[in-house]
Amino acid sequence: MTKASLIVRNGTVVTAESTFRADVAIDGGVFTEIAAPGELSSTAGEEYDAEGKYLLPGVVDGHVHFREPGLEYKEDWETGSRAAVYGGVTTVIDMPNTLPTTSTVENAREKQSLAESKSYCDFALFGLIVQENVDQIVPMAEQRLVVGYKVFLGLTIGNLPRPDDGMLIDALREATKVGLRVGFHAENNEIMQHRIRQMQESGRSDPLAHLDSRPVIAELESIQRMSLFAKEAGAKIHIFHLSSGPGLQMIDEWRAKGVDITTETGAHYVFLNSDDMTRLGAMMRMNPPVREPGHDAVLLQGLVDGRINGIATDHSPHPREEKLDDDIWKALSGFAGVETSVRMFLTHAVNTGRMTLPQFARATSTGPAKTWGLYPRKGAIQIDSDADLTVIDLNHEGVIEEEALHGKNNASPFLGQRTKGAPVSTIVRGRLVVRDGVLDAAARGTGRLVGPMVTGA
Repeated sequence: MTKASLIVRNGTVVTAESTFRADVAIDGGVFTEIAAPGELSSTAGEEYDAEGKYLLPGVVDGHVHFREPGLEYKEDWETGSRAAVYGGVTTVIDMPNTLPTTSTVENAREKQSLAESKSYCDFALFGLIVQENVDQIVPMAEQRLVVGYKVFLGLTIGNLPRPDDGMLIDALREATKVGLRVGFHAENNEIMQHRIRQMQESGRSDPLAHLDSRPVIAELESIQRMSLFAKEAGAKIHIFHLSSGPGLQMIDEWRAKGVDITTETGAHYVFLNSDDMTRLGAMMRMNPPVREPGHDAVLLQGLVDGRINGIATDHSPHPREEKLDDDIWKALSGFAGVETSVRMFLTHAVNTGRMTLPQFARATSTGPAKTWGLYPRKGAIQIDSDADLTVIDLNHEGVIEEEALHGKNNASPFLGQRTKGAPVSTIVRGRLVVRDGVLDAAARGTGRLVGPMVTGA
């Protein structure tokens, strides 16, 4: 018999294709054996009994803002990753709009060092593309510091300027040299600025003025233009935080034209709508905005049928004094999400029969891992893949309470919601970082940077 560092017994393994009862052996941070219950040839130094629970490939959250360096008063790598592992997340991909931005090799290395000293979960990084740093696209990839890139097309937190269209096409061509995907915050800035001026001149500062100032056409135009540029450059692209049904339809159309385009959406777009913003006010301010009823159902169906590649939280916390204001133009966009997303989808999609567990595993893990070049190191329960597991109890009931969450600033539109179904244990490369709701504090700083599996065209 071989010795394993950890054996997880009696659970139901969930992959993107199927579910089956199995025991799982882990050693050296990877899966070493998967067999029917009681049939493993390995013995264990440590065991975990998952009877009655489901073992999903570790959740990959492909869109978080952990705020460090530079904005640690909102969140940092310790608090953000702690919230992540309590939320069942084993790998996060951090956004580049920190201070300094993740726009050079040097800055990416600085963020890697900070994260590896504090993080409870594994992580990857996005590089920022702006007018002045196209020459950094290839070096950041060649040194395996980033798994993709982000471009902000519209006004957002940090007021980062977008590249002009000529430079953007150059940037897409550079990204094709290393085979990495370029993602877009897809909102047309000229449309938004025009509408914001109209709203403010008319005296509107109510919550729905935010929605009315960022219409669906702003998202559609950006998807259309970036898809056209991608086709010209032969590039792979991604649309972050898809918020509308017509946006998904346009992505389908460009896929049919041969463009490699992936996308994501989040719990707030799927389970909330503008009626909730009337009730919750500035708490729900997010870019792009949560839209009118009808878009939510289309987006959930897109996740179910795989046209939307993944669930991502856009975890973007702020202190309450920055987040909440009766004047919607003074309230900042964004809220915490990395710890609550799995619970929301289990409650409102899986446990209601609107989504199967394999569909959920595809959307939370396998899909994001494939999108960003991490598969099969991440996003898979198979021999030699990283031993990341999100252990789910579909019968676990609770309430989302701000004081019970584990980030630095936990304001969220989901506070007060009753939930059924939750992650109860989180295993990162074979280590039980959260075991039955208890954090292994010694796991702080064990998270590691994950690079793309393949770099190059």
